[in-house]
Amino acid sequence: MSNATKIAFVGMGLMGSRMSLRLLQAGFDVSVWNRTASAADRLIAQGATKLTDLNQLQDFSILALCLADDAAVEAIGLRLLEQIQPQQIIVDFSSSSVALTQRLAKLTREKDAHWIDAPVSGGVIGAEQGTLVIFAGGDAHVIEDLAPFFAPLSQRVTTMGDSGSGQATKICNQLIVAATSTLIAEAIALAEKSGVDATLLAPALAGGFADSKPFQILAPRMATRQFEPVQWKVQTLEKDLNNAMTLAANHGLSLPVAQRALGQLRQHAAQGYASDDLSSLIQGIEFKS
Repeated sequence: MSNATKIAFVGMGLMGSRMSLRLLQAGFDVSVWNRTASAADRLIAQGATKLTDLNQLQDFSILALCLADDAAVEAIGLRLLEQIQPQQIIVDFSSSSVALTQRLAKLTREKDAHWIDAPVSGGVIGAEQGTLVIFAGGDAHVIEDLAPFFAPLSQRVTTMGDSGSGQATKICNQLIVAATSTLIAEAIALAEKSGVDATLLAPALAGGFADSKPFQILAPRMATRQFEPVQWKVQTLEKDLNNAMTLAANHGLSLPVAQRALGQLRQHAAQGYASDDLSSLIQGIEFKS
């Protein structure tokens, strides 16, 4: 695989737009599409090709997806599978359910093509800097061959197993992020009520057992009530936790901490914060008090 590889990238949201730009800057031939066409304008202005017809993808080696939810992945995935060519590769960067991923991967194999689930962690900053971590599921040889494609996007790609294992890994990642985020909001609120300057928490706890990337990103924003620009949408994490609870139920598992975090996210979203940054969780704590 070389930089001459033609890539069709579908989904120009917070993550997809930045990942497409990284690929473009690395010299790849990138064509972009988004349901709301204007979302692709910035990429087109920087050299990407406008993809006007999702029914004309036979010349692309890689069809990359970064979409909002299962409904979008299923709709676009089935549309692509109507025309997919043997040996074409669909790389799904979306955070999707395991069941949907396994179903679409099976349909793709029947067309002698490849579906690789490759959800990412690292947020908008990681997408901008090319430091995402990727959890990949599917044919290990195909994932290995995709290394030049993944290189501008990530610091590490781990092959987790068969189709769906990448999504299962991302779900585990999101369990930790969700529980951590809700606790960070509670810690900021408690610090402030106790007379502590909450802006000092991130540097004070850095390197200790309570430290994490989410803490270093969210704690300062919560302490200063800085919710822009949006880096993680509340509704995105809520969606991921719904997938987690479904997967757990399928395996007969009870996840009480995740269930509590999901309840908090649902309540916060219902109060009008669904499209806001995750740091706005601190306002949910304030509302209760």
